[in-house]
Amino acid sequence: MRITSFLAAGLLAACCARAQGDLPERGAAETGLYRNLFSEYLGKSDAEVDSKLQSAWTQLFRGDPNSQALYYPLADGTAYVPDVANRDVRTEGLSYAMMICVQMDHRDEFDRVWRFADRHMRHPDGSLAGYFAWHTTFDGKRLNEGPAPDGEEWFTMALFFASHRWGDGEGLQNYGAQAQALLHEMLHKHDEPGRGDAGDMIDRSAAQVVFVPQGEGATFTDPSYHLPAFYELWARWAADAGDREFLSRVAAESRRLFKRAAHPATGLMPDYSNFDGTPRVWRSTGHEDFRYDAWRTLANPALDYSWWAADPWEVQQGNRVLGFLASHSAHIPDLYRLDGTPIGGKADDAGLAAMAAVAALAADREVGQPFVRRLWDLKMPEGHSRYYSGLLTMLGLLEVSGRFRIYAPPPSP
Repeated sequence: MRITSFLAAGLLAACCARAQGDLPERGAAETGLYRNLFSEYLGKSDAEVDSKLQSAWTQLFRGDPNSQALYYPLADGTAYVPDVANRDVRTEGLSYAMMICVQMDHRDEFDRVWRFADRHMRHPDGSLAGYFAWHTTFDGKRLNEGPAPDGEEWFTMALFFASHRWGDGEGLQNYGAQAQALLHEMLHKHDEPGRGDAGDMIDRSAAQVVFVPQGEGATFTDPSYHLPAFYELWARWAADAGDREFLSRVAAESRRLFKRAAHPATGLMPDYSNFDGTPRVWRSTGHEDFRYDAWRTLANPALDYSWWAADPWEVQQGNRVLGFLASHSAHIPDLYRLDGTPIGGKADDAGLAAMAAVAALAADREVGQPFVRRLWDLKMPEGHSRYYSGLLTMLGLLEVSGRFRIYAPPPSP
């Protein structure tokens, strides 16, 4: 399927579906129409939504460096995005920031963050060549050599979008070539001599992203790493025909993993799971529960439905998990056993609230609207814990407002 701008018929069908209170039967990848739930559910104007997004961007990238900002430019032309509480820099945060930049059309900030990742995190040689060390100090000293695949996934998608939105230059600014190279590395590490115990980031047999591509961590997955919305694009854009076929299978398998991993009553998914979806107990860390990684499992199926509308189960899932969260009324705990038993943490975290609002893209209006209202009324996180929740809140605002969009290559002549 070629991704195009919407046609008049597609626009009419989608508008009629919304007017009747139904979810669109076709996704934005086909129609070009991205739902703006702030407008649909709250009556907000485009100007109000744009102002909301600009204010959030300004805080993250121009705010008080001691309490608000998550973007720190350096004299060498790079910039880092710190996990303030843990005093490190993570590929997770850098890749999210790059996606935010391309969606908000800020190329200079994108390039600075990408340079930091390339200069300080990407392995130039050795068994991990082409992969990124998952975290460093603020000045780029590696704290761990191993990669975390969610960073590589978001880097790849952000680079493809940058290529298609801004065009390609040379070197690091040849975004399309950089995306293709990183995607190939993720899929073909097993072909490289001297790779040691380093393997692919997407397991060939399971057709699923792994937790880490080394050792025991390569034998299970993290449901929040599953991004079928992205894999569908890679299945169209990957340079190699064999990779395109495989990635189509990966997208379908991720949708199946969501179904297997989600608790049938609550819809909650674990931080880590086996490839069959059962919770993975690993090193007694509690990640068999719904914890911070798993917040993103509220958003990923809904984004997939918003773009592709490929699996009606994702609507059932949105209704299920938001119905569970709504049962807590005014104050929603942020950590649970999969059966819904709260296990500590705190209540009403902005990051979880933002991911719940994204889930409304694949939920009925009466279920999703309160969560959209909650996101609109949130203040952007500040202070010591602003990193993860701040980035998720910004991504949530983009997705719920319909400003998180596919940037496709120009159509062939």
